[in-house]
Amino acid sequence: MKPNQRVLFLLHLPPPVHGSSIVGLNIRNSATINGSFQCSYLNLLASKRVTETGKVSFGKIFGFLGTWIQLLKLLIFERPKLCYLALTVSGAALYKDLILIALLKIFSVKRLYHLHNKGVRLYKNSAVHKIVYRFVFKDADVVVLSPHLYADVQDFVPVSKLHVCANGVEDESNFMKEHRNPREPAIESRAVNILFLSNLIESKGVFVLLEALALLKQKELLYNCVFIGSEGSISSSQFNERRTELKLDGLVSYEGRKYGEEKKRAFLTADIFAFPTYYGYECFPLVLLEAMSYSLPIISTFEGGIQDIVADGITGLLVQQKDVNSLANALEVLIRNPQLRSEMGKAGRMKYEEEFTLEKFEDRLLGILKNVIEKK
Repeated sequence: MKPNQRVLFLLHLPPPVHGSSIVGLNIRNSATINGSFQCSYLNLLASKRVTETGKVSFGKIFGFLGTWIQLLKLLIFERPKLCYLALTVSGAALYKDLILIALLKIFSVKRLYHLHNKGVRLYKNSAVHKIVYRFVFKDADVVVLSPHLYADVQDFVPVSKLHVCANGVEDESNFMKEHRNPREPAIESRAVNILFLSNLIESKGVFVLLEALALLKQKELLYNCVFIGSEGSISSSQFNERRTELKLDGLVSYEGRKYGEEKKRAFLTADIFAFPTYYGYECFPLVLLEAMSYSLPIISTFEGGIQDIVADGITGLLVQQKDVNSLANALEVLIRNPQLRSEMGKAGRMKYEEEFTLEKFEDRLLGILKNVIEKK
């Protein structure tokens, strides 16, 4: 029998597919969490495609009105003990969430914010934002994905209200066992396969990676690089145009979106995972956890909580944001050293098993939910 505590989850569910919506889906499908509380769910995500994110439309406005009415009904008839909210801390979405928070305060419902984005520090000196943030965070508990991300909200969230819960992803080891891993053994004379898997957004480092790959071509290194993901701020035609300008045709390809087994095979056939993001709201990219679960060495940046995922020099290499030369050098090190790739990949897999499985994420979040509910 389920406990009597009712928990209302206001979260993001796909489409579109991105970190916050995947985490939301994992929570909704979690037997661990659903077996511990009486759960209700409301989807806050109004955008259906990556290109719609951050844009206001009549459809989104009507959708939000529907969400507001549903929330009001749930608060009146179910009287939840706690509301989990995947809070957006900047932009128009912040003000949309602000209305929902006001309603939760009217009904005196405990609030737990799960922050999948950052940006509070960028606006904290604005008089309007300061008032908003004080209202939003007052008396609320807050979950951040990494200790490095606390600095973003420390002016408004006391340590006593802070919780840290690293993300987790599903373990695909059974799929890996069923399919021969082409990385074993590493063959020094063949072209090394580099994988970028994320939406085609410029701040995810797409063009930075292309420029680094052009430097590698000048050194006549053997590699192929595959870009996988939805079109975002960069269209496929813009990507192909830049690739041609850099004379990377034949070495670099864009293969669009891939899901399910196609996505798994992309990880399985890669030798290096490259993610040179400088996205200012980047927190804890799930795609890095996925790459680690496939024993891939990772090259990424010191953005958000990435340094809590990638142990620099052990499970991968970290470079400064937008630094094309450093990125090219890191790629060269791993391309030239198959043994190092293998060692880093194995270390990454061990770190994944110890910290970032989906089960460990569910247990961490369950503990936080119980802790907040039991607080007086």
